[in-house]
This record gives sequence, C-alpha cells and structure tokens, in this order.
Amino acid sequence: MKLKNLLFLSLLSSAVLSLSWYFGLSFLIFFGFVPLLLIEDSLTSTPAKPKRKITLHLIYYFTFLCWNLGVTWWLVNASFGGALMAFFANALLMTIVFVVFSTIKNRMRFKTQHSIWILIPLWLAFEHVHTLWDASWPWLTLGNVFAFTNKWVQWYEFTGTSGGSLWVLVVNILVFKFIRYMQLKTFVNKHTIRIATIIIAPIILSYIILFARMNFTKGGANCVIVQPNIEPYNEKFVTSFESQFLKVLKQIEGKVNQNTKYLVLPETFIVNDINEDEINSNLDIKLFQDSIIAKYPNINIVTGASSYRFFKPNEKVSSSARFDEQSKLHYDMYNTAILINKNGCQVYHKSKLVPGPEVMPLSFIFKYIEKFALDLGGTTGTLGTQKERTNLIANNKTSIAPIVCYESIYADFTIGYTQKNADLFFIITNDGWWGSTPGHRQHLAYGTLRAIENRRQIARSANTGISCFINEFGKIEQATNYWEPAVISQIITPKNNKTFFVLFGDLISYASCVFALLIIVYGIYLKFTFKEKLILV
Repeated sequence: MKLKNLLFLSLLSSAVLSLSWYFGLSFLIFFGFVPLLLIEDSLTSTPAKPKRKITLHLIYYFTFLCWNLGVTWWLVNASFGGALMAFFANALLMTIVFVVFSTIKNRMRFKTQHSIWILIPLWLAFEHVHTLWDASWPWLTLGNVFAFTNKWVQWYEFTGTSGGSLWVLVVNILVFKFIRYMQLKTFVNKHTIRIATIIIAPIILSYIILFARMNFTKGGANCVIVQPNIEPYNEKFVTSFESQFLKVLKQIEGKVNQNTKYLVLPETFIVNDINEDEINSNLDIKLFQDSIIAKYPNINIVTGASSYRFFKPNEKVSSSARFDEQSKLHYDMYNTAILINKNGCQVYHKSKLVPGPEVMPLSFIFKYIEKFALDLGGTTGTLGTQKERTNLIANNKTSIAPIVCYESIYADFTIGYTQKNADLFFIITNDGWWGSTPGHRQHLAYGTLRAIENRRQIARSANTGISCFINEFGKIEQATNYWEPAVISQIITPKNNKTFFVLFGDLISYASCVFALLIIVYGIYLKFTFKEKLILV
C-alpha cells in the first residue's frame, strides 16, 4: 500500500472517530477503527521489514493523535502546554495498545484465523486501567460516545460504559471482516445480516428497557439550582466572596421558599480556603446560615469550596501533604463539596482529580516540578482525596452523592456512591475554563450516562453552565444557556433501587483485564517457542 493511501486511511479513521462526538453522529463510531484495521492488515500480511514497522507505528500514532485533537482540542483554552501533553500522551498510550495487539495477533496467525478478536480485551483493559492512575484521561472511552444518543444505551444499567465500548469494537471488527469477505466474494450476504443484527438489536433492547422502566411516579422535593456565571479567570478568585454571595442572594430571591428542600451551587463557589477543623465558625459558612438557613430552616445547601485540614502531630501524613512553616505542621488542601443545614456542615473531598491542576501524575518522580502545574485559579498543586465514597445526608435523611466536576466521567467510580445508598446525584462543576466550545457540552452529556447506569436523578450546577436536571433515563431537563446567570427549580425524586451495574460492578472491564493479561503472557510464550519467522510489528 502506497504512503498516500496509508495517510488517507489514517485521516479517514481519525475523522470518523472524531465526528462521532459531534452533531449526534454517534453511529459513525461503528466504522472508526475499520480504516486502521485495514492498514494493519495490509502492512502485516507479509514479513515486516524494519522500515515497515516504523511506518505502521507512526501511522497508529498519527491516527490517534488526530482523534484526540479532533474531540478534545478545546483543552488549549485552559492551558496550551497542558493540552499538548494530554494530546500526545493519550495518543501514545493508544498506540501502545495497538502495537501490542498487532504484535500478538500476528504471532497467533499461525494458530488461528480469529486472532483479530484479541483487540477487544486489550482495548477494554486499557480503558479501565486508564481510569485508575493519576494521569487518568478517559474522555475518549468508546462507550462515552453514546452520551449524545443515550436512548440507544439504556442497557448501561447492566454493563456500564464498557458495554458500549464492547459493542463498538465488535461491530468494527465485523465491518472489517465484511470488507475482506467482499474482496474474496464469500459470505457477503450472511455477514451483512450479522452486522445489521448486532447494531440494531441493542438499540431495540434499549427502547424496550426505556418503555418498560419509565414511570410517572410523583413525589419528591423542590430543588433549586444556581448558575452564578462568575468569570473564572479574572473575577471568581479576585473579587471578594461576600460580593459574589450577595449576587447569588439576589438571584435566588423569589425562587427559594419554605418548600425548597435543596439549594445547589457550583464547584468552588466558596473561594476562600476553609479550615475544616473550624468549619462551623467560618465566616463564609455563617453567611449561608444567617441569610438563608435562618429564613428557611428545612433547606439543605450543597456548594463547592476550597478547604484544608492540618494533620495532628502523631497522625500519618498523606503523600499529597504540604508543610506549613508557621505552625510546623503538615496539611492537605481539598476541592470540597459541603452540605450546610441547620444541623451544621458535612464535607466530601473530590477524589478523581484533574491531572495537572489538581494532581501531579507520578508525583514520586515529578514532585519538584509540581509548582509549575497549571493554575486554574484557587488552589493548585496536588490535592488531598478520600479513599471511600461518602454521601451527604440531608435533614430529611435523603442521601446525596456529591459528585465534583471531573468525577462525573467515571462510570466505575460513581457507582460507589450508589453502593453507599445515594438517593440523588448532585454534580457541581466549573466548566468556564474551556469557553464556548464542545468541552462543556461533552462533560454535560457524560452525566446522562451516570444517570442511566445508576438510575438516579441528577441536579447539575455549573458556574457558567450548562446547569440542568437529568432524569434517571438520561433526559436533560431545563438546560440553561451557557455563560448566562440562571436559576432553575424542579421537583426531584429520590430513588433507592440498585441496578445490576451498581450491584456487581464493571464486570466487562474486570474480565477484559484478566483476558488481556493472559493474552500478553501467551504472546510472550509464542515469541520464545515458535521457530518460524514470525511477522513482528
């Protein structure tokens, strides 16, 4: 295959993958890997020469880099340097997966004609493992693409997002095989029916689930969501919190009443650092208590804040701890969700942190360059976390999952709240860093998948938007305009059922990790046992 043809197929693959995230074109994802698989098959059909191996690896990298750029280019609005690191590093990880797949596939070719299927467990294992470390960036998890057509994937309540990734990979491989059958003029009609069935059947199943589960249960409590729309770069962390608070008081005037049970404000709404050991006497907390709770004693306010806590002299210090020269004590900084009501305060610490601004990946290596981390206002550098998900308990005993920003893109992480009996999900975020780009819309859409997986209603407060309610079927309700102050209210209904996905976890990913490990071990075994000249990539 000529170089110009390789480049055309590479660009076609990245373009199709990228367009799947736009304009409701999710169906394109079923064909995104096909050009790349054709390239792989063409360049490994005969014993590989060193130059061919280098070409193939570069083609992989170019394809994945273009895909990352095509979907997440808006990261440059927050940090040009940080965005480049995200693009190049994520593309490299994807390339490594494809290199491992291609290498082992071609070693297995002597044994089986079905070796292409090992791509599935290898890729799914990569997607899962990529959510577990500090440099986690699962934005392009394949199953996320159906956030824009979530009526197709109501069965995520059984499989989670990994079920969508599995669906995508199976169809891509079948389409690739279909093209090969067309060239051989064999089994074309049979294979066409198979592809159509595997695409259509899950969609039909999804609609069956949607109509079977949908009900019109009334009840619940009034929830008010505030979108303050405070500019994040030059206003939010510069102007006084009191002035910002007074602005919100004016916004909610006439919107909050004695029937309002929940008031939701965005991530880091309280900009002054709060000492958690003295939280109940904090002046900013008292603003809420004196002006809102005193007037509406049954209200529960959930808001974001920056907080810190000192370690006691004999207490074990965390790896993220900082040292205070004045007190000679270590302390941790947190991105915190706080529930404030007449009984006092409860806190939750954000535990899936954004690489760069909130956590330095591989900090044991890069600890000394942490000071150069991207500054998005407020606290920077590696933040503290908490190991277990904990919910905030309202004064009516309702259990609220306080999901802070980036945490809402993690399927296996968020079910931890529901496993701890969360009745409602509150997502608090600040998406103003990216400007009016697809970034904030993608982030919003991913929240709909969390609603489906957990069958929980969501109240979402974003500083600059989009704020909204999301029902348990992933339908977005009362979405606000981006970059406009807004207040919305709605009755939300707590749910206490647990889905299959919540009860048993991400079984597809867990199984894929096991199979991927076995495949890699088998690939190493083949390398040292076959005498034949293998087609190495």
